[in-house]
Amino acid sequence: MSRILGVGIATLDIINRVADYPTEDSEVRVLSQRVCRGGNATNTLTVLSQAHQCSWAGVWVDEPDGQRILEDLQAHQIDVQHCRILPQGKMPTSYICLNQSNGSRTIVHHRDLPELSIADFQAIDLSAFDWVHLEGRNIPDTLKMLHHIKQQQPQLPVSLEVEKPRDDIERLFSIPDVLLFSRHFVQHQGFSSAKAFFTAIHQQAPQAMLFCAWGEQGAYAVQKPLSRVLHAPAYPPAQVVDTLGAGDTFNAAVIHGLLQGRTTSDILQTACRLAGEKCGCLGFDGVHFT
Repeated sequence: MSRILGVGIATLDIINRVADYPTEDSEVRVLSQRVCRGGNATNTLTVLSQAHQCSWAGVWVDEPDGQRILEDLQAHQIDVQHCRILPQGKMPTSYICLNQSNGSRTIVHHRDLPELSIADFQAIDLSAFDWVHLEGRNIPDTLKMLHHIKQQQPQLPVSLEVEKPRDDIERLFSIPDVLLFSRHFVQHQGFSSAKAFFTAIHQQAPQAMLFCAWGEQGAYAVQKPLSRVLHAPAYPPAQVVDTLGAGDTFNAAVIHGLLQGRTTSDILQTACRLAGEKCGCLGFDGVHFT
């Protein structure tokens, strides 16, 4: 059982399931509503907690929504001792419209909370961990965190999720051991395929293994040094129920596979299978490592 530190945000997700996505200036009836903990890093840790000791480093507010998030993390035995705790404020909230007809999700996110700072991160004893996973956000401090890891624990594996295009995010690419790209990010860079993107990005990240989930087309990966691009097909469920967190599940499966020393091909297959399982169930309780 490995010890994994995840750095990122936790949110309160308010998920409204509707028959079809509403048109502008319309009123629709919600088929069902659920309120749960969200956030990319904590979603990934939730999946990883099946097989590993997980800790979350982020900013937590001692208020009712924060208590709800804390209870969920504790239920999955995710340690929160490395969080920065604020006595006042509000946890980030995501208002999510889940389209029952095709499984798509549209997110309106509200955030009025500081990010975890480099000073907060430097207070963590990194020698206690076997892996560190970071979200590609808060670029100036995340860059400092990456440098701090490599200075303090140069052999400690580091993965970075690159989901959204952000100013100067490319500055982060030359340090992590594993880069996990979203299709949205790749397409935003002007590429129509993961293979073309990998070829272009390799010069910026020659040290890293590269992964990219591509939805219904499966996923792609390339080992270091740049070699043949590997592909695994998607494993769609019998019925798409909830795509929210599928990418976070894919990332968790990649980290789990690398910690187990599996081949890249096997990791891709497993990650696609688990992402498919996630799309076929609400939440993460139906997602299982084999």
